[in-house]
Amino acid sequence: MPESKDLFFSGLACSRMCGRTACTLAPNELSRAARYQNRTGQRRRPRWKDGDTDKYRPSYNKSPQSFSPILLSNRHFNKDAPVDECVLAAMRWGLVPAWFKENDPSKMQYSTSNCRSESLLEKKSYKDPFLKGQRCVILADGFYEWRRTEKEKQPFFIYFPQSQGDQVPSQQNTQKTKNDKTTLDQEESDQEDSDWTGWRLLTIAGLFDSWTPPSGGETLYTYTVITVDASPNIQSIHDRMPAVLDGEDEVRRWLDFGEVKSLEAMKLLKPKSSLTFHPVSSLVNNSRNNSPECLQPIDPTVKKVVQPTASSKMMMSWLKTASPVKRKNDEDTSAKAPEEKLAAEKQTKPAGPLQQWLLGTSSSKKPKT
Repeated sequence: MPESKDLFFSGLACSRMCGRTACTLAPNELSRAARYQNRTGQRRRPRWKDGDTDKYRPSYNKSPQSFSPILLSNRHFNKDAPVDECVLAAMRWGLVPAWFKENDPSKMQYSTSNCRSESLLEKKSYKDPFLKGQRCVILADGFYEWRRTEKEKQPFFIYFPQSQGDQVPSQQNTQKTKNDKTTLDQEESDQEDSDWTGWRLLTIAGLFDSWTPPSGGETLYTYTVITVDASPNIQSIHDRMPAVLDGEDEVRRWLDFGEVKSLEAMKLLKPKSSLTFHPVSSLVNNSRNNSPECLQPIDPTVKKVVQPTASSKMMMSWLKTASPVKRKNDEDTSAKAPEEKLAAEKQTKPAGPLQQWLLGTSSSKKPKT
């Protein structure tokens, strides 16, 4: 592999940014939140690739090697499917090139969790899938980034601004028992047919590849996050940022490799100033920490958590006691990546309370834009 040394140093430089995300939606919620537009402008709800809902686990603190929800063209899996038909798949973070010759992907000598947009046509690991149209969109509540100072690193949570008018599930609805199954099933059916009004997901441009061990075995799908220069409002935190796709049209054009060719798609990879952020606790520094506290705004000058509002207290109480029947059982860790098994003991919360809590912080601690 003649490019190994070059990729090793490139990977080290890239891995220092966008190495942690959060995605707390359950699979059925992701399907609703990830509605997309086809070529005719019709909005569609993507289905999950068969078997992939068992690979994905919601988390407040996702790191490389974990599985994330990915939106991509169904043509990559079904040659008879329209190019503008999309599906959801669970892919492992950290691209393993199709040509990698070892049987163990952990033996790769360089990091591929991030890819600089400037290197798409220079590095074989990225050039091959890019020119083949293997473009994808990484879905997340947001991502974490660290501002380096002389004494320490301050983490921030960065995400799309959320609408104050968005609806959230009530505590009563999420705590229905099995005796309310009929009512719950009807409500869930009604929700599936309605537009998503919960947390607006961050949509990040990426590349994916499929790798099969030379000795045979199951094909592994992996991805890399494309990065660009930071926008002016993010530069105070870091000099790079993920290549964010803002709006359904940009998502469609990035994924439609049949209509939008590679060089044309590269024009979408630009810094975006449409993000907001707030400082969070250093708990997120350890990827084993997987709890709502990872997202909670803090005042870094006093190192204390912002005083919770009445609604956020209710949310915290609910997180400790509720067992939403619509969500995956987080106690089942059999399909988890090793680095997520310990984190799985923490209960995953719905998107609604996350949104309600973030929007309910005191006016003096509003997220910066």
